Amino acid sequence: MDSVLNWLNENSGLILHYGIQAVVALVIFLIGSRVAKFCSNLTEKGFAKKKVDKAVGSFVASIVFTLVFAVTILMALSQIGIETTSFIAILGAAGLAVGLALQGSLSNFASGVLIILLRPFKSGDFVEAGSKMGTVKKIEIFSTELRTPDNKVIIVPNSQIMSGAITNFSRESTRRIDLVIGVGYDADLRQAKEVLKSVLDAETRILKDPAYTVAVSELGDSSVNFVVRPWVNAADYWPTYWLLMENIKIALDDADIAIPFPQMDVHLHKQD
Repeated sequence: MDSVLNWLNENSGLILHYGIQAVVALVIFLIGSRVAKFCSNLTEKGFAKKKVDKAVGSFVASIVFTLVFAVTILMALSQIGIETTSFIAILGAAGLAVGLALQGSLSNFASGVLIILLRPFKSGDFVEAGSKMGTVKKIEIFSTELRTPDNKVIIVPNSQIMSGAITNFSRESTRRIDLVIGVGYDADLRQAKEVLKSVLDAETRILKDPAYTVAVSELGDSSVNFVVRPWVNAADYWPTYWLLMENIKIALDDADIAIPFPQMDVHLHKQD
């Protein structure tokens, strides 16, 4: 115990020196972290004020945060006596090995840059990308955040998005509703067609141009199938779709036009 106390007395100045350096390094780290967050938020707000797409702003803001945070770490390490020049050299030498180990992450970063440059979608668009479907909330360095209609958050790697097909349901201002309505073979096709047209004519959200289509598309196994294809504004797609399905069924029932459904006849033979 005495030897420990003697060592502490002999090295008190050195301990105090390194203690102060450690405290200063910690302060630098804490302040730098806040500065990185502040710069990130400032960048995102700046892009928003310039009316740049929110997804682009969040992507650039995440890069700014990473750069400022990396500089903060180097400053903190320098404060406690670690040679940052040699440390950077070591990082550079290790960078190749890390890069090979993190090929997926680098691919996600490169894909994120491509998403920003090519702009296949923007924040607020409803898309199907990377086999996932949802509204784009933000694009980050390595991933894109989607929100589903039932309020689930899906994080999709950027490389997965760029390696497959992207369907943007919000790019165009109008969409076509595609319905297939089957009626029985004993139904009057002219009457059935007029009933379907009357339902479409009564719906105010259906656009006049382009004009809707109602036509026989198939003589099926148990039904004559009509295609019903009206055009609506993109925002009205689902409300109109659901209402048309309900109103078509009601209108066909009122006109005594049956919608056939699969049936199976079972014949039993009694053997004597």
